[in-house]
Amino acid sequence: MTHTRNNIWTLLTAGALATLAFDLFGQGLSPLLGYAKLAPVGLAQGTIKAVFGAAPKGIGDIVHIMTGLMVYSLGYVLVARPIQQKLMPNLHWGLTSIAYGVGLFIFALYFVAHLIAGNKPFLGWTGITYVALWGHILYAMVLVAVLEMNPFGKRSVAPLAA
Repeated sequence: MTHTRNNIWTLLTAGALATLAFDLFGQGLSPLLGYAKLAPVGLAQGTIKAVFGAAPKGIGDIVHIMTGLMVYSLGYVLVARPIQQKLMPNLHWGLTSIAYGVGLFIFALYFVAHLIAGNKPFLGWTGITYVALWGHILYAMVLVAVLEMNPFGKRSVAPLAA
């Protein structure tokens, strides 16, 4: 039970810090440096509206936070990390995190933004596209770094079944 609790806290901490890094970069640092500003809440709001026909105020914030906090964290632990361990078990976690970040970028900007929400593929390859690419890579690097540090327990959180 303690091991499971430690894994949950580690996953939530990793997801929270990664989401914070993503938002600080994409909504703060990037525009401060003269680049595009990410609008993940707007994308989430638009996606909900495209799927359900309406989107109550605040739902975009909830979807964005929960996706970063839990969905993408679980995606790494349950999908990306096991695939990496099976195909290239000696690959450094940093390279795995970069690959995962690129995967998240493709998922967010092609599958969600384009196929579900109806925007141009990769938002038309404008300035926001490249900020989103770097933001998703940063998210994944922070996520995996925290998971590798495993601040709440000595056993690895990847995979959870340990």
